[in-house]
Amino acid sequence: MRRLIGNEPQRLFVHLMAARKLLIVTALVEAPTGLMLLLSPAFVVALLLGASLDAPAALVVARIAGAALLSFGCACWLARDDGANRAVSGLIAAMLLYNGVAVAVLASAAAGARLVGVLTWPVMAVHAALAVWCIACLRRPAGHTVHGQPQR
Repeated sequence: MRRLIGNEPQRLFVHLMAARKLLIVTALVEAPTGLMLLLSPAFVVALLLGASLDAPAALVVARIAGAALLSFGCACWLARDDGANRAVSGLIAAMLLYNGVAVAVLASAAAGARLVGVLTWPVMAVHAALAVWCIACLRRPAGHTVHGQPQR
């Protein structure tokens, strides 16, 4: 295990706190959104895209998306105190993928299909900010070790 020198313990602490806050914020945003999609998908879609869910299949898909977001939020909440490890890094990488794709899909819906609701642009901004936060958390301090193993 590499010996920590200088201000490395402080940088590691700041890095861990940023990741913990990211997990908490994501849990507090995504779990309620998922719950709302499960309970009232038409309401959420109207706010997000300014459109209605006319087909019964669309309601089913929206509810499945709600279950996924609720699960994602719960995973983030449960991982908030896990510290630096590969599982948390994997979760944050998945969050980065999700947030990036969410921005792309919403931008495409707004630009191409003209699906714009009251929350389209604010939700895009939140997902873009969360994606940047994920990138910052995935960049480890130099020489950071987890359980005595150097992280690459």
